[in-house]
Amino acid sequence: MTSATDTPRDSIGDPANGADLACLGRVAGGDRSAFEQLYRRYHPRLSRFLRRFTARSDLADEVINDTMWIVWRKSAEFRGESKVSTWITGIAYRCMLKALRGTAPAEELGESLLDAPQLEQWAGAQHDAAPDRELRNWVACGLRTLPEDQRVTLELAYLLGYSCEEIASVMDCAVGTVKARMFHARVRLRSVMPALGESQRSAEG
Repeated sequence: MTSATDTPRDSIGDPANGADLACLGRVAGGDRSAFEQLYRRYHPRLSRFLRRFTARSDLADEVINDTMWIVWRKSAEFRGESKVSTWITGIAYRCMLKALRGTAPAEELGESLLDAPQLEQWAGAQHDAAPDRELRNWVACGLRTLPEDQRVTLELAYLLGYSCEEIASVMDCAVGTVKARMFHARVRLRSVMPALGESQRSAEG
């Protein structure tokens, strides 16, 4: 096994992860400047990720701080079994679920706060503004019908480009569970999307 204090084993194949591993190794040794560097590097990407769960920027920032505090305390325990980014994202995911379940109204837990460019990319929209907007709304409505674990699985896969193995690490579950969630999510979307499209067209008419 590889710990955060070992030489990055995949720095050649993945320079970004190699840099993260090197930085995390210094953090494990108590290097505060390395921790500040890691914090600055991850704050924007964690903020984008967490805004999928809540519109409250203060809550997202609180979760980021909680996440990075855990990174500071647990950095020496990292064994290199996933990318550093996957490990940190997994911590943030669990911290956000804990925060939401403790503070947010029930309806907020099911929200999918996807921004327009991401929806456009995932849905394969064309350049015509009106159809783009209609397609994004349609896909967003479909995602909101999914149970939280299925919705997050699809977003991690199709919006963030994570592999099944990485999603399993983030969500702390088996790879088979990830594949099952993706299968059931696709089945549900195929079932509900036509009706949502008809409903949307009726509302616009």
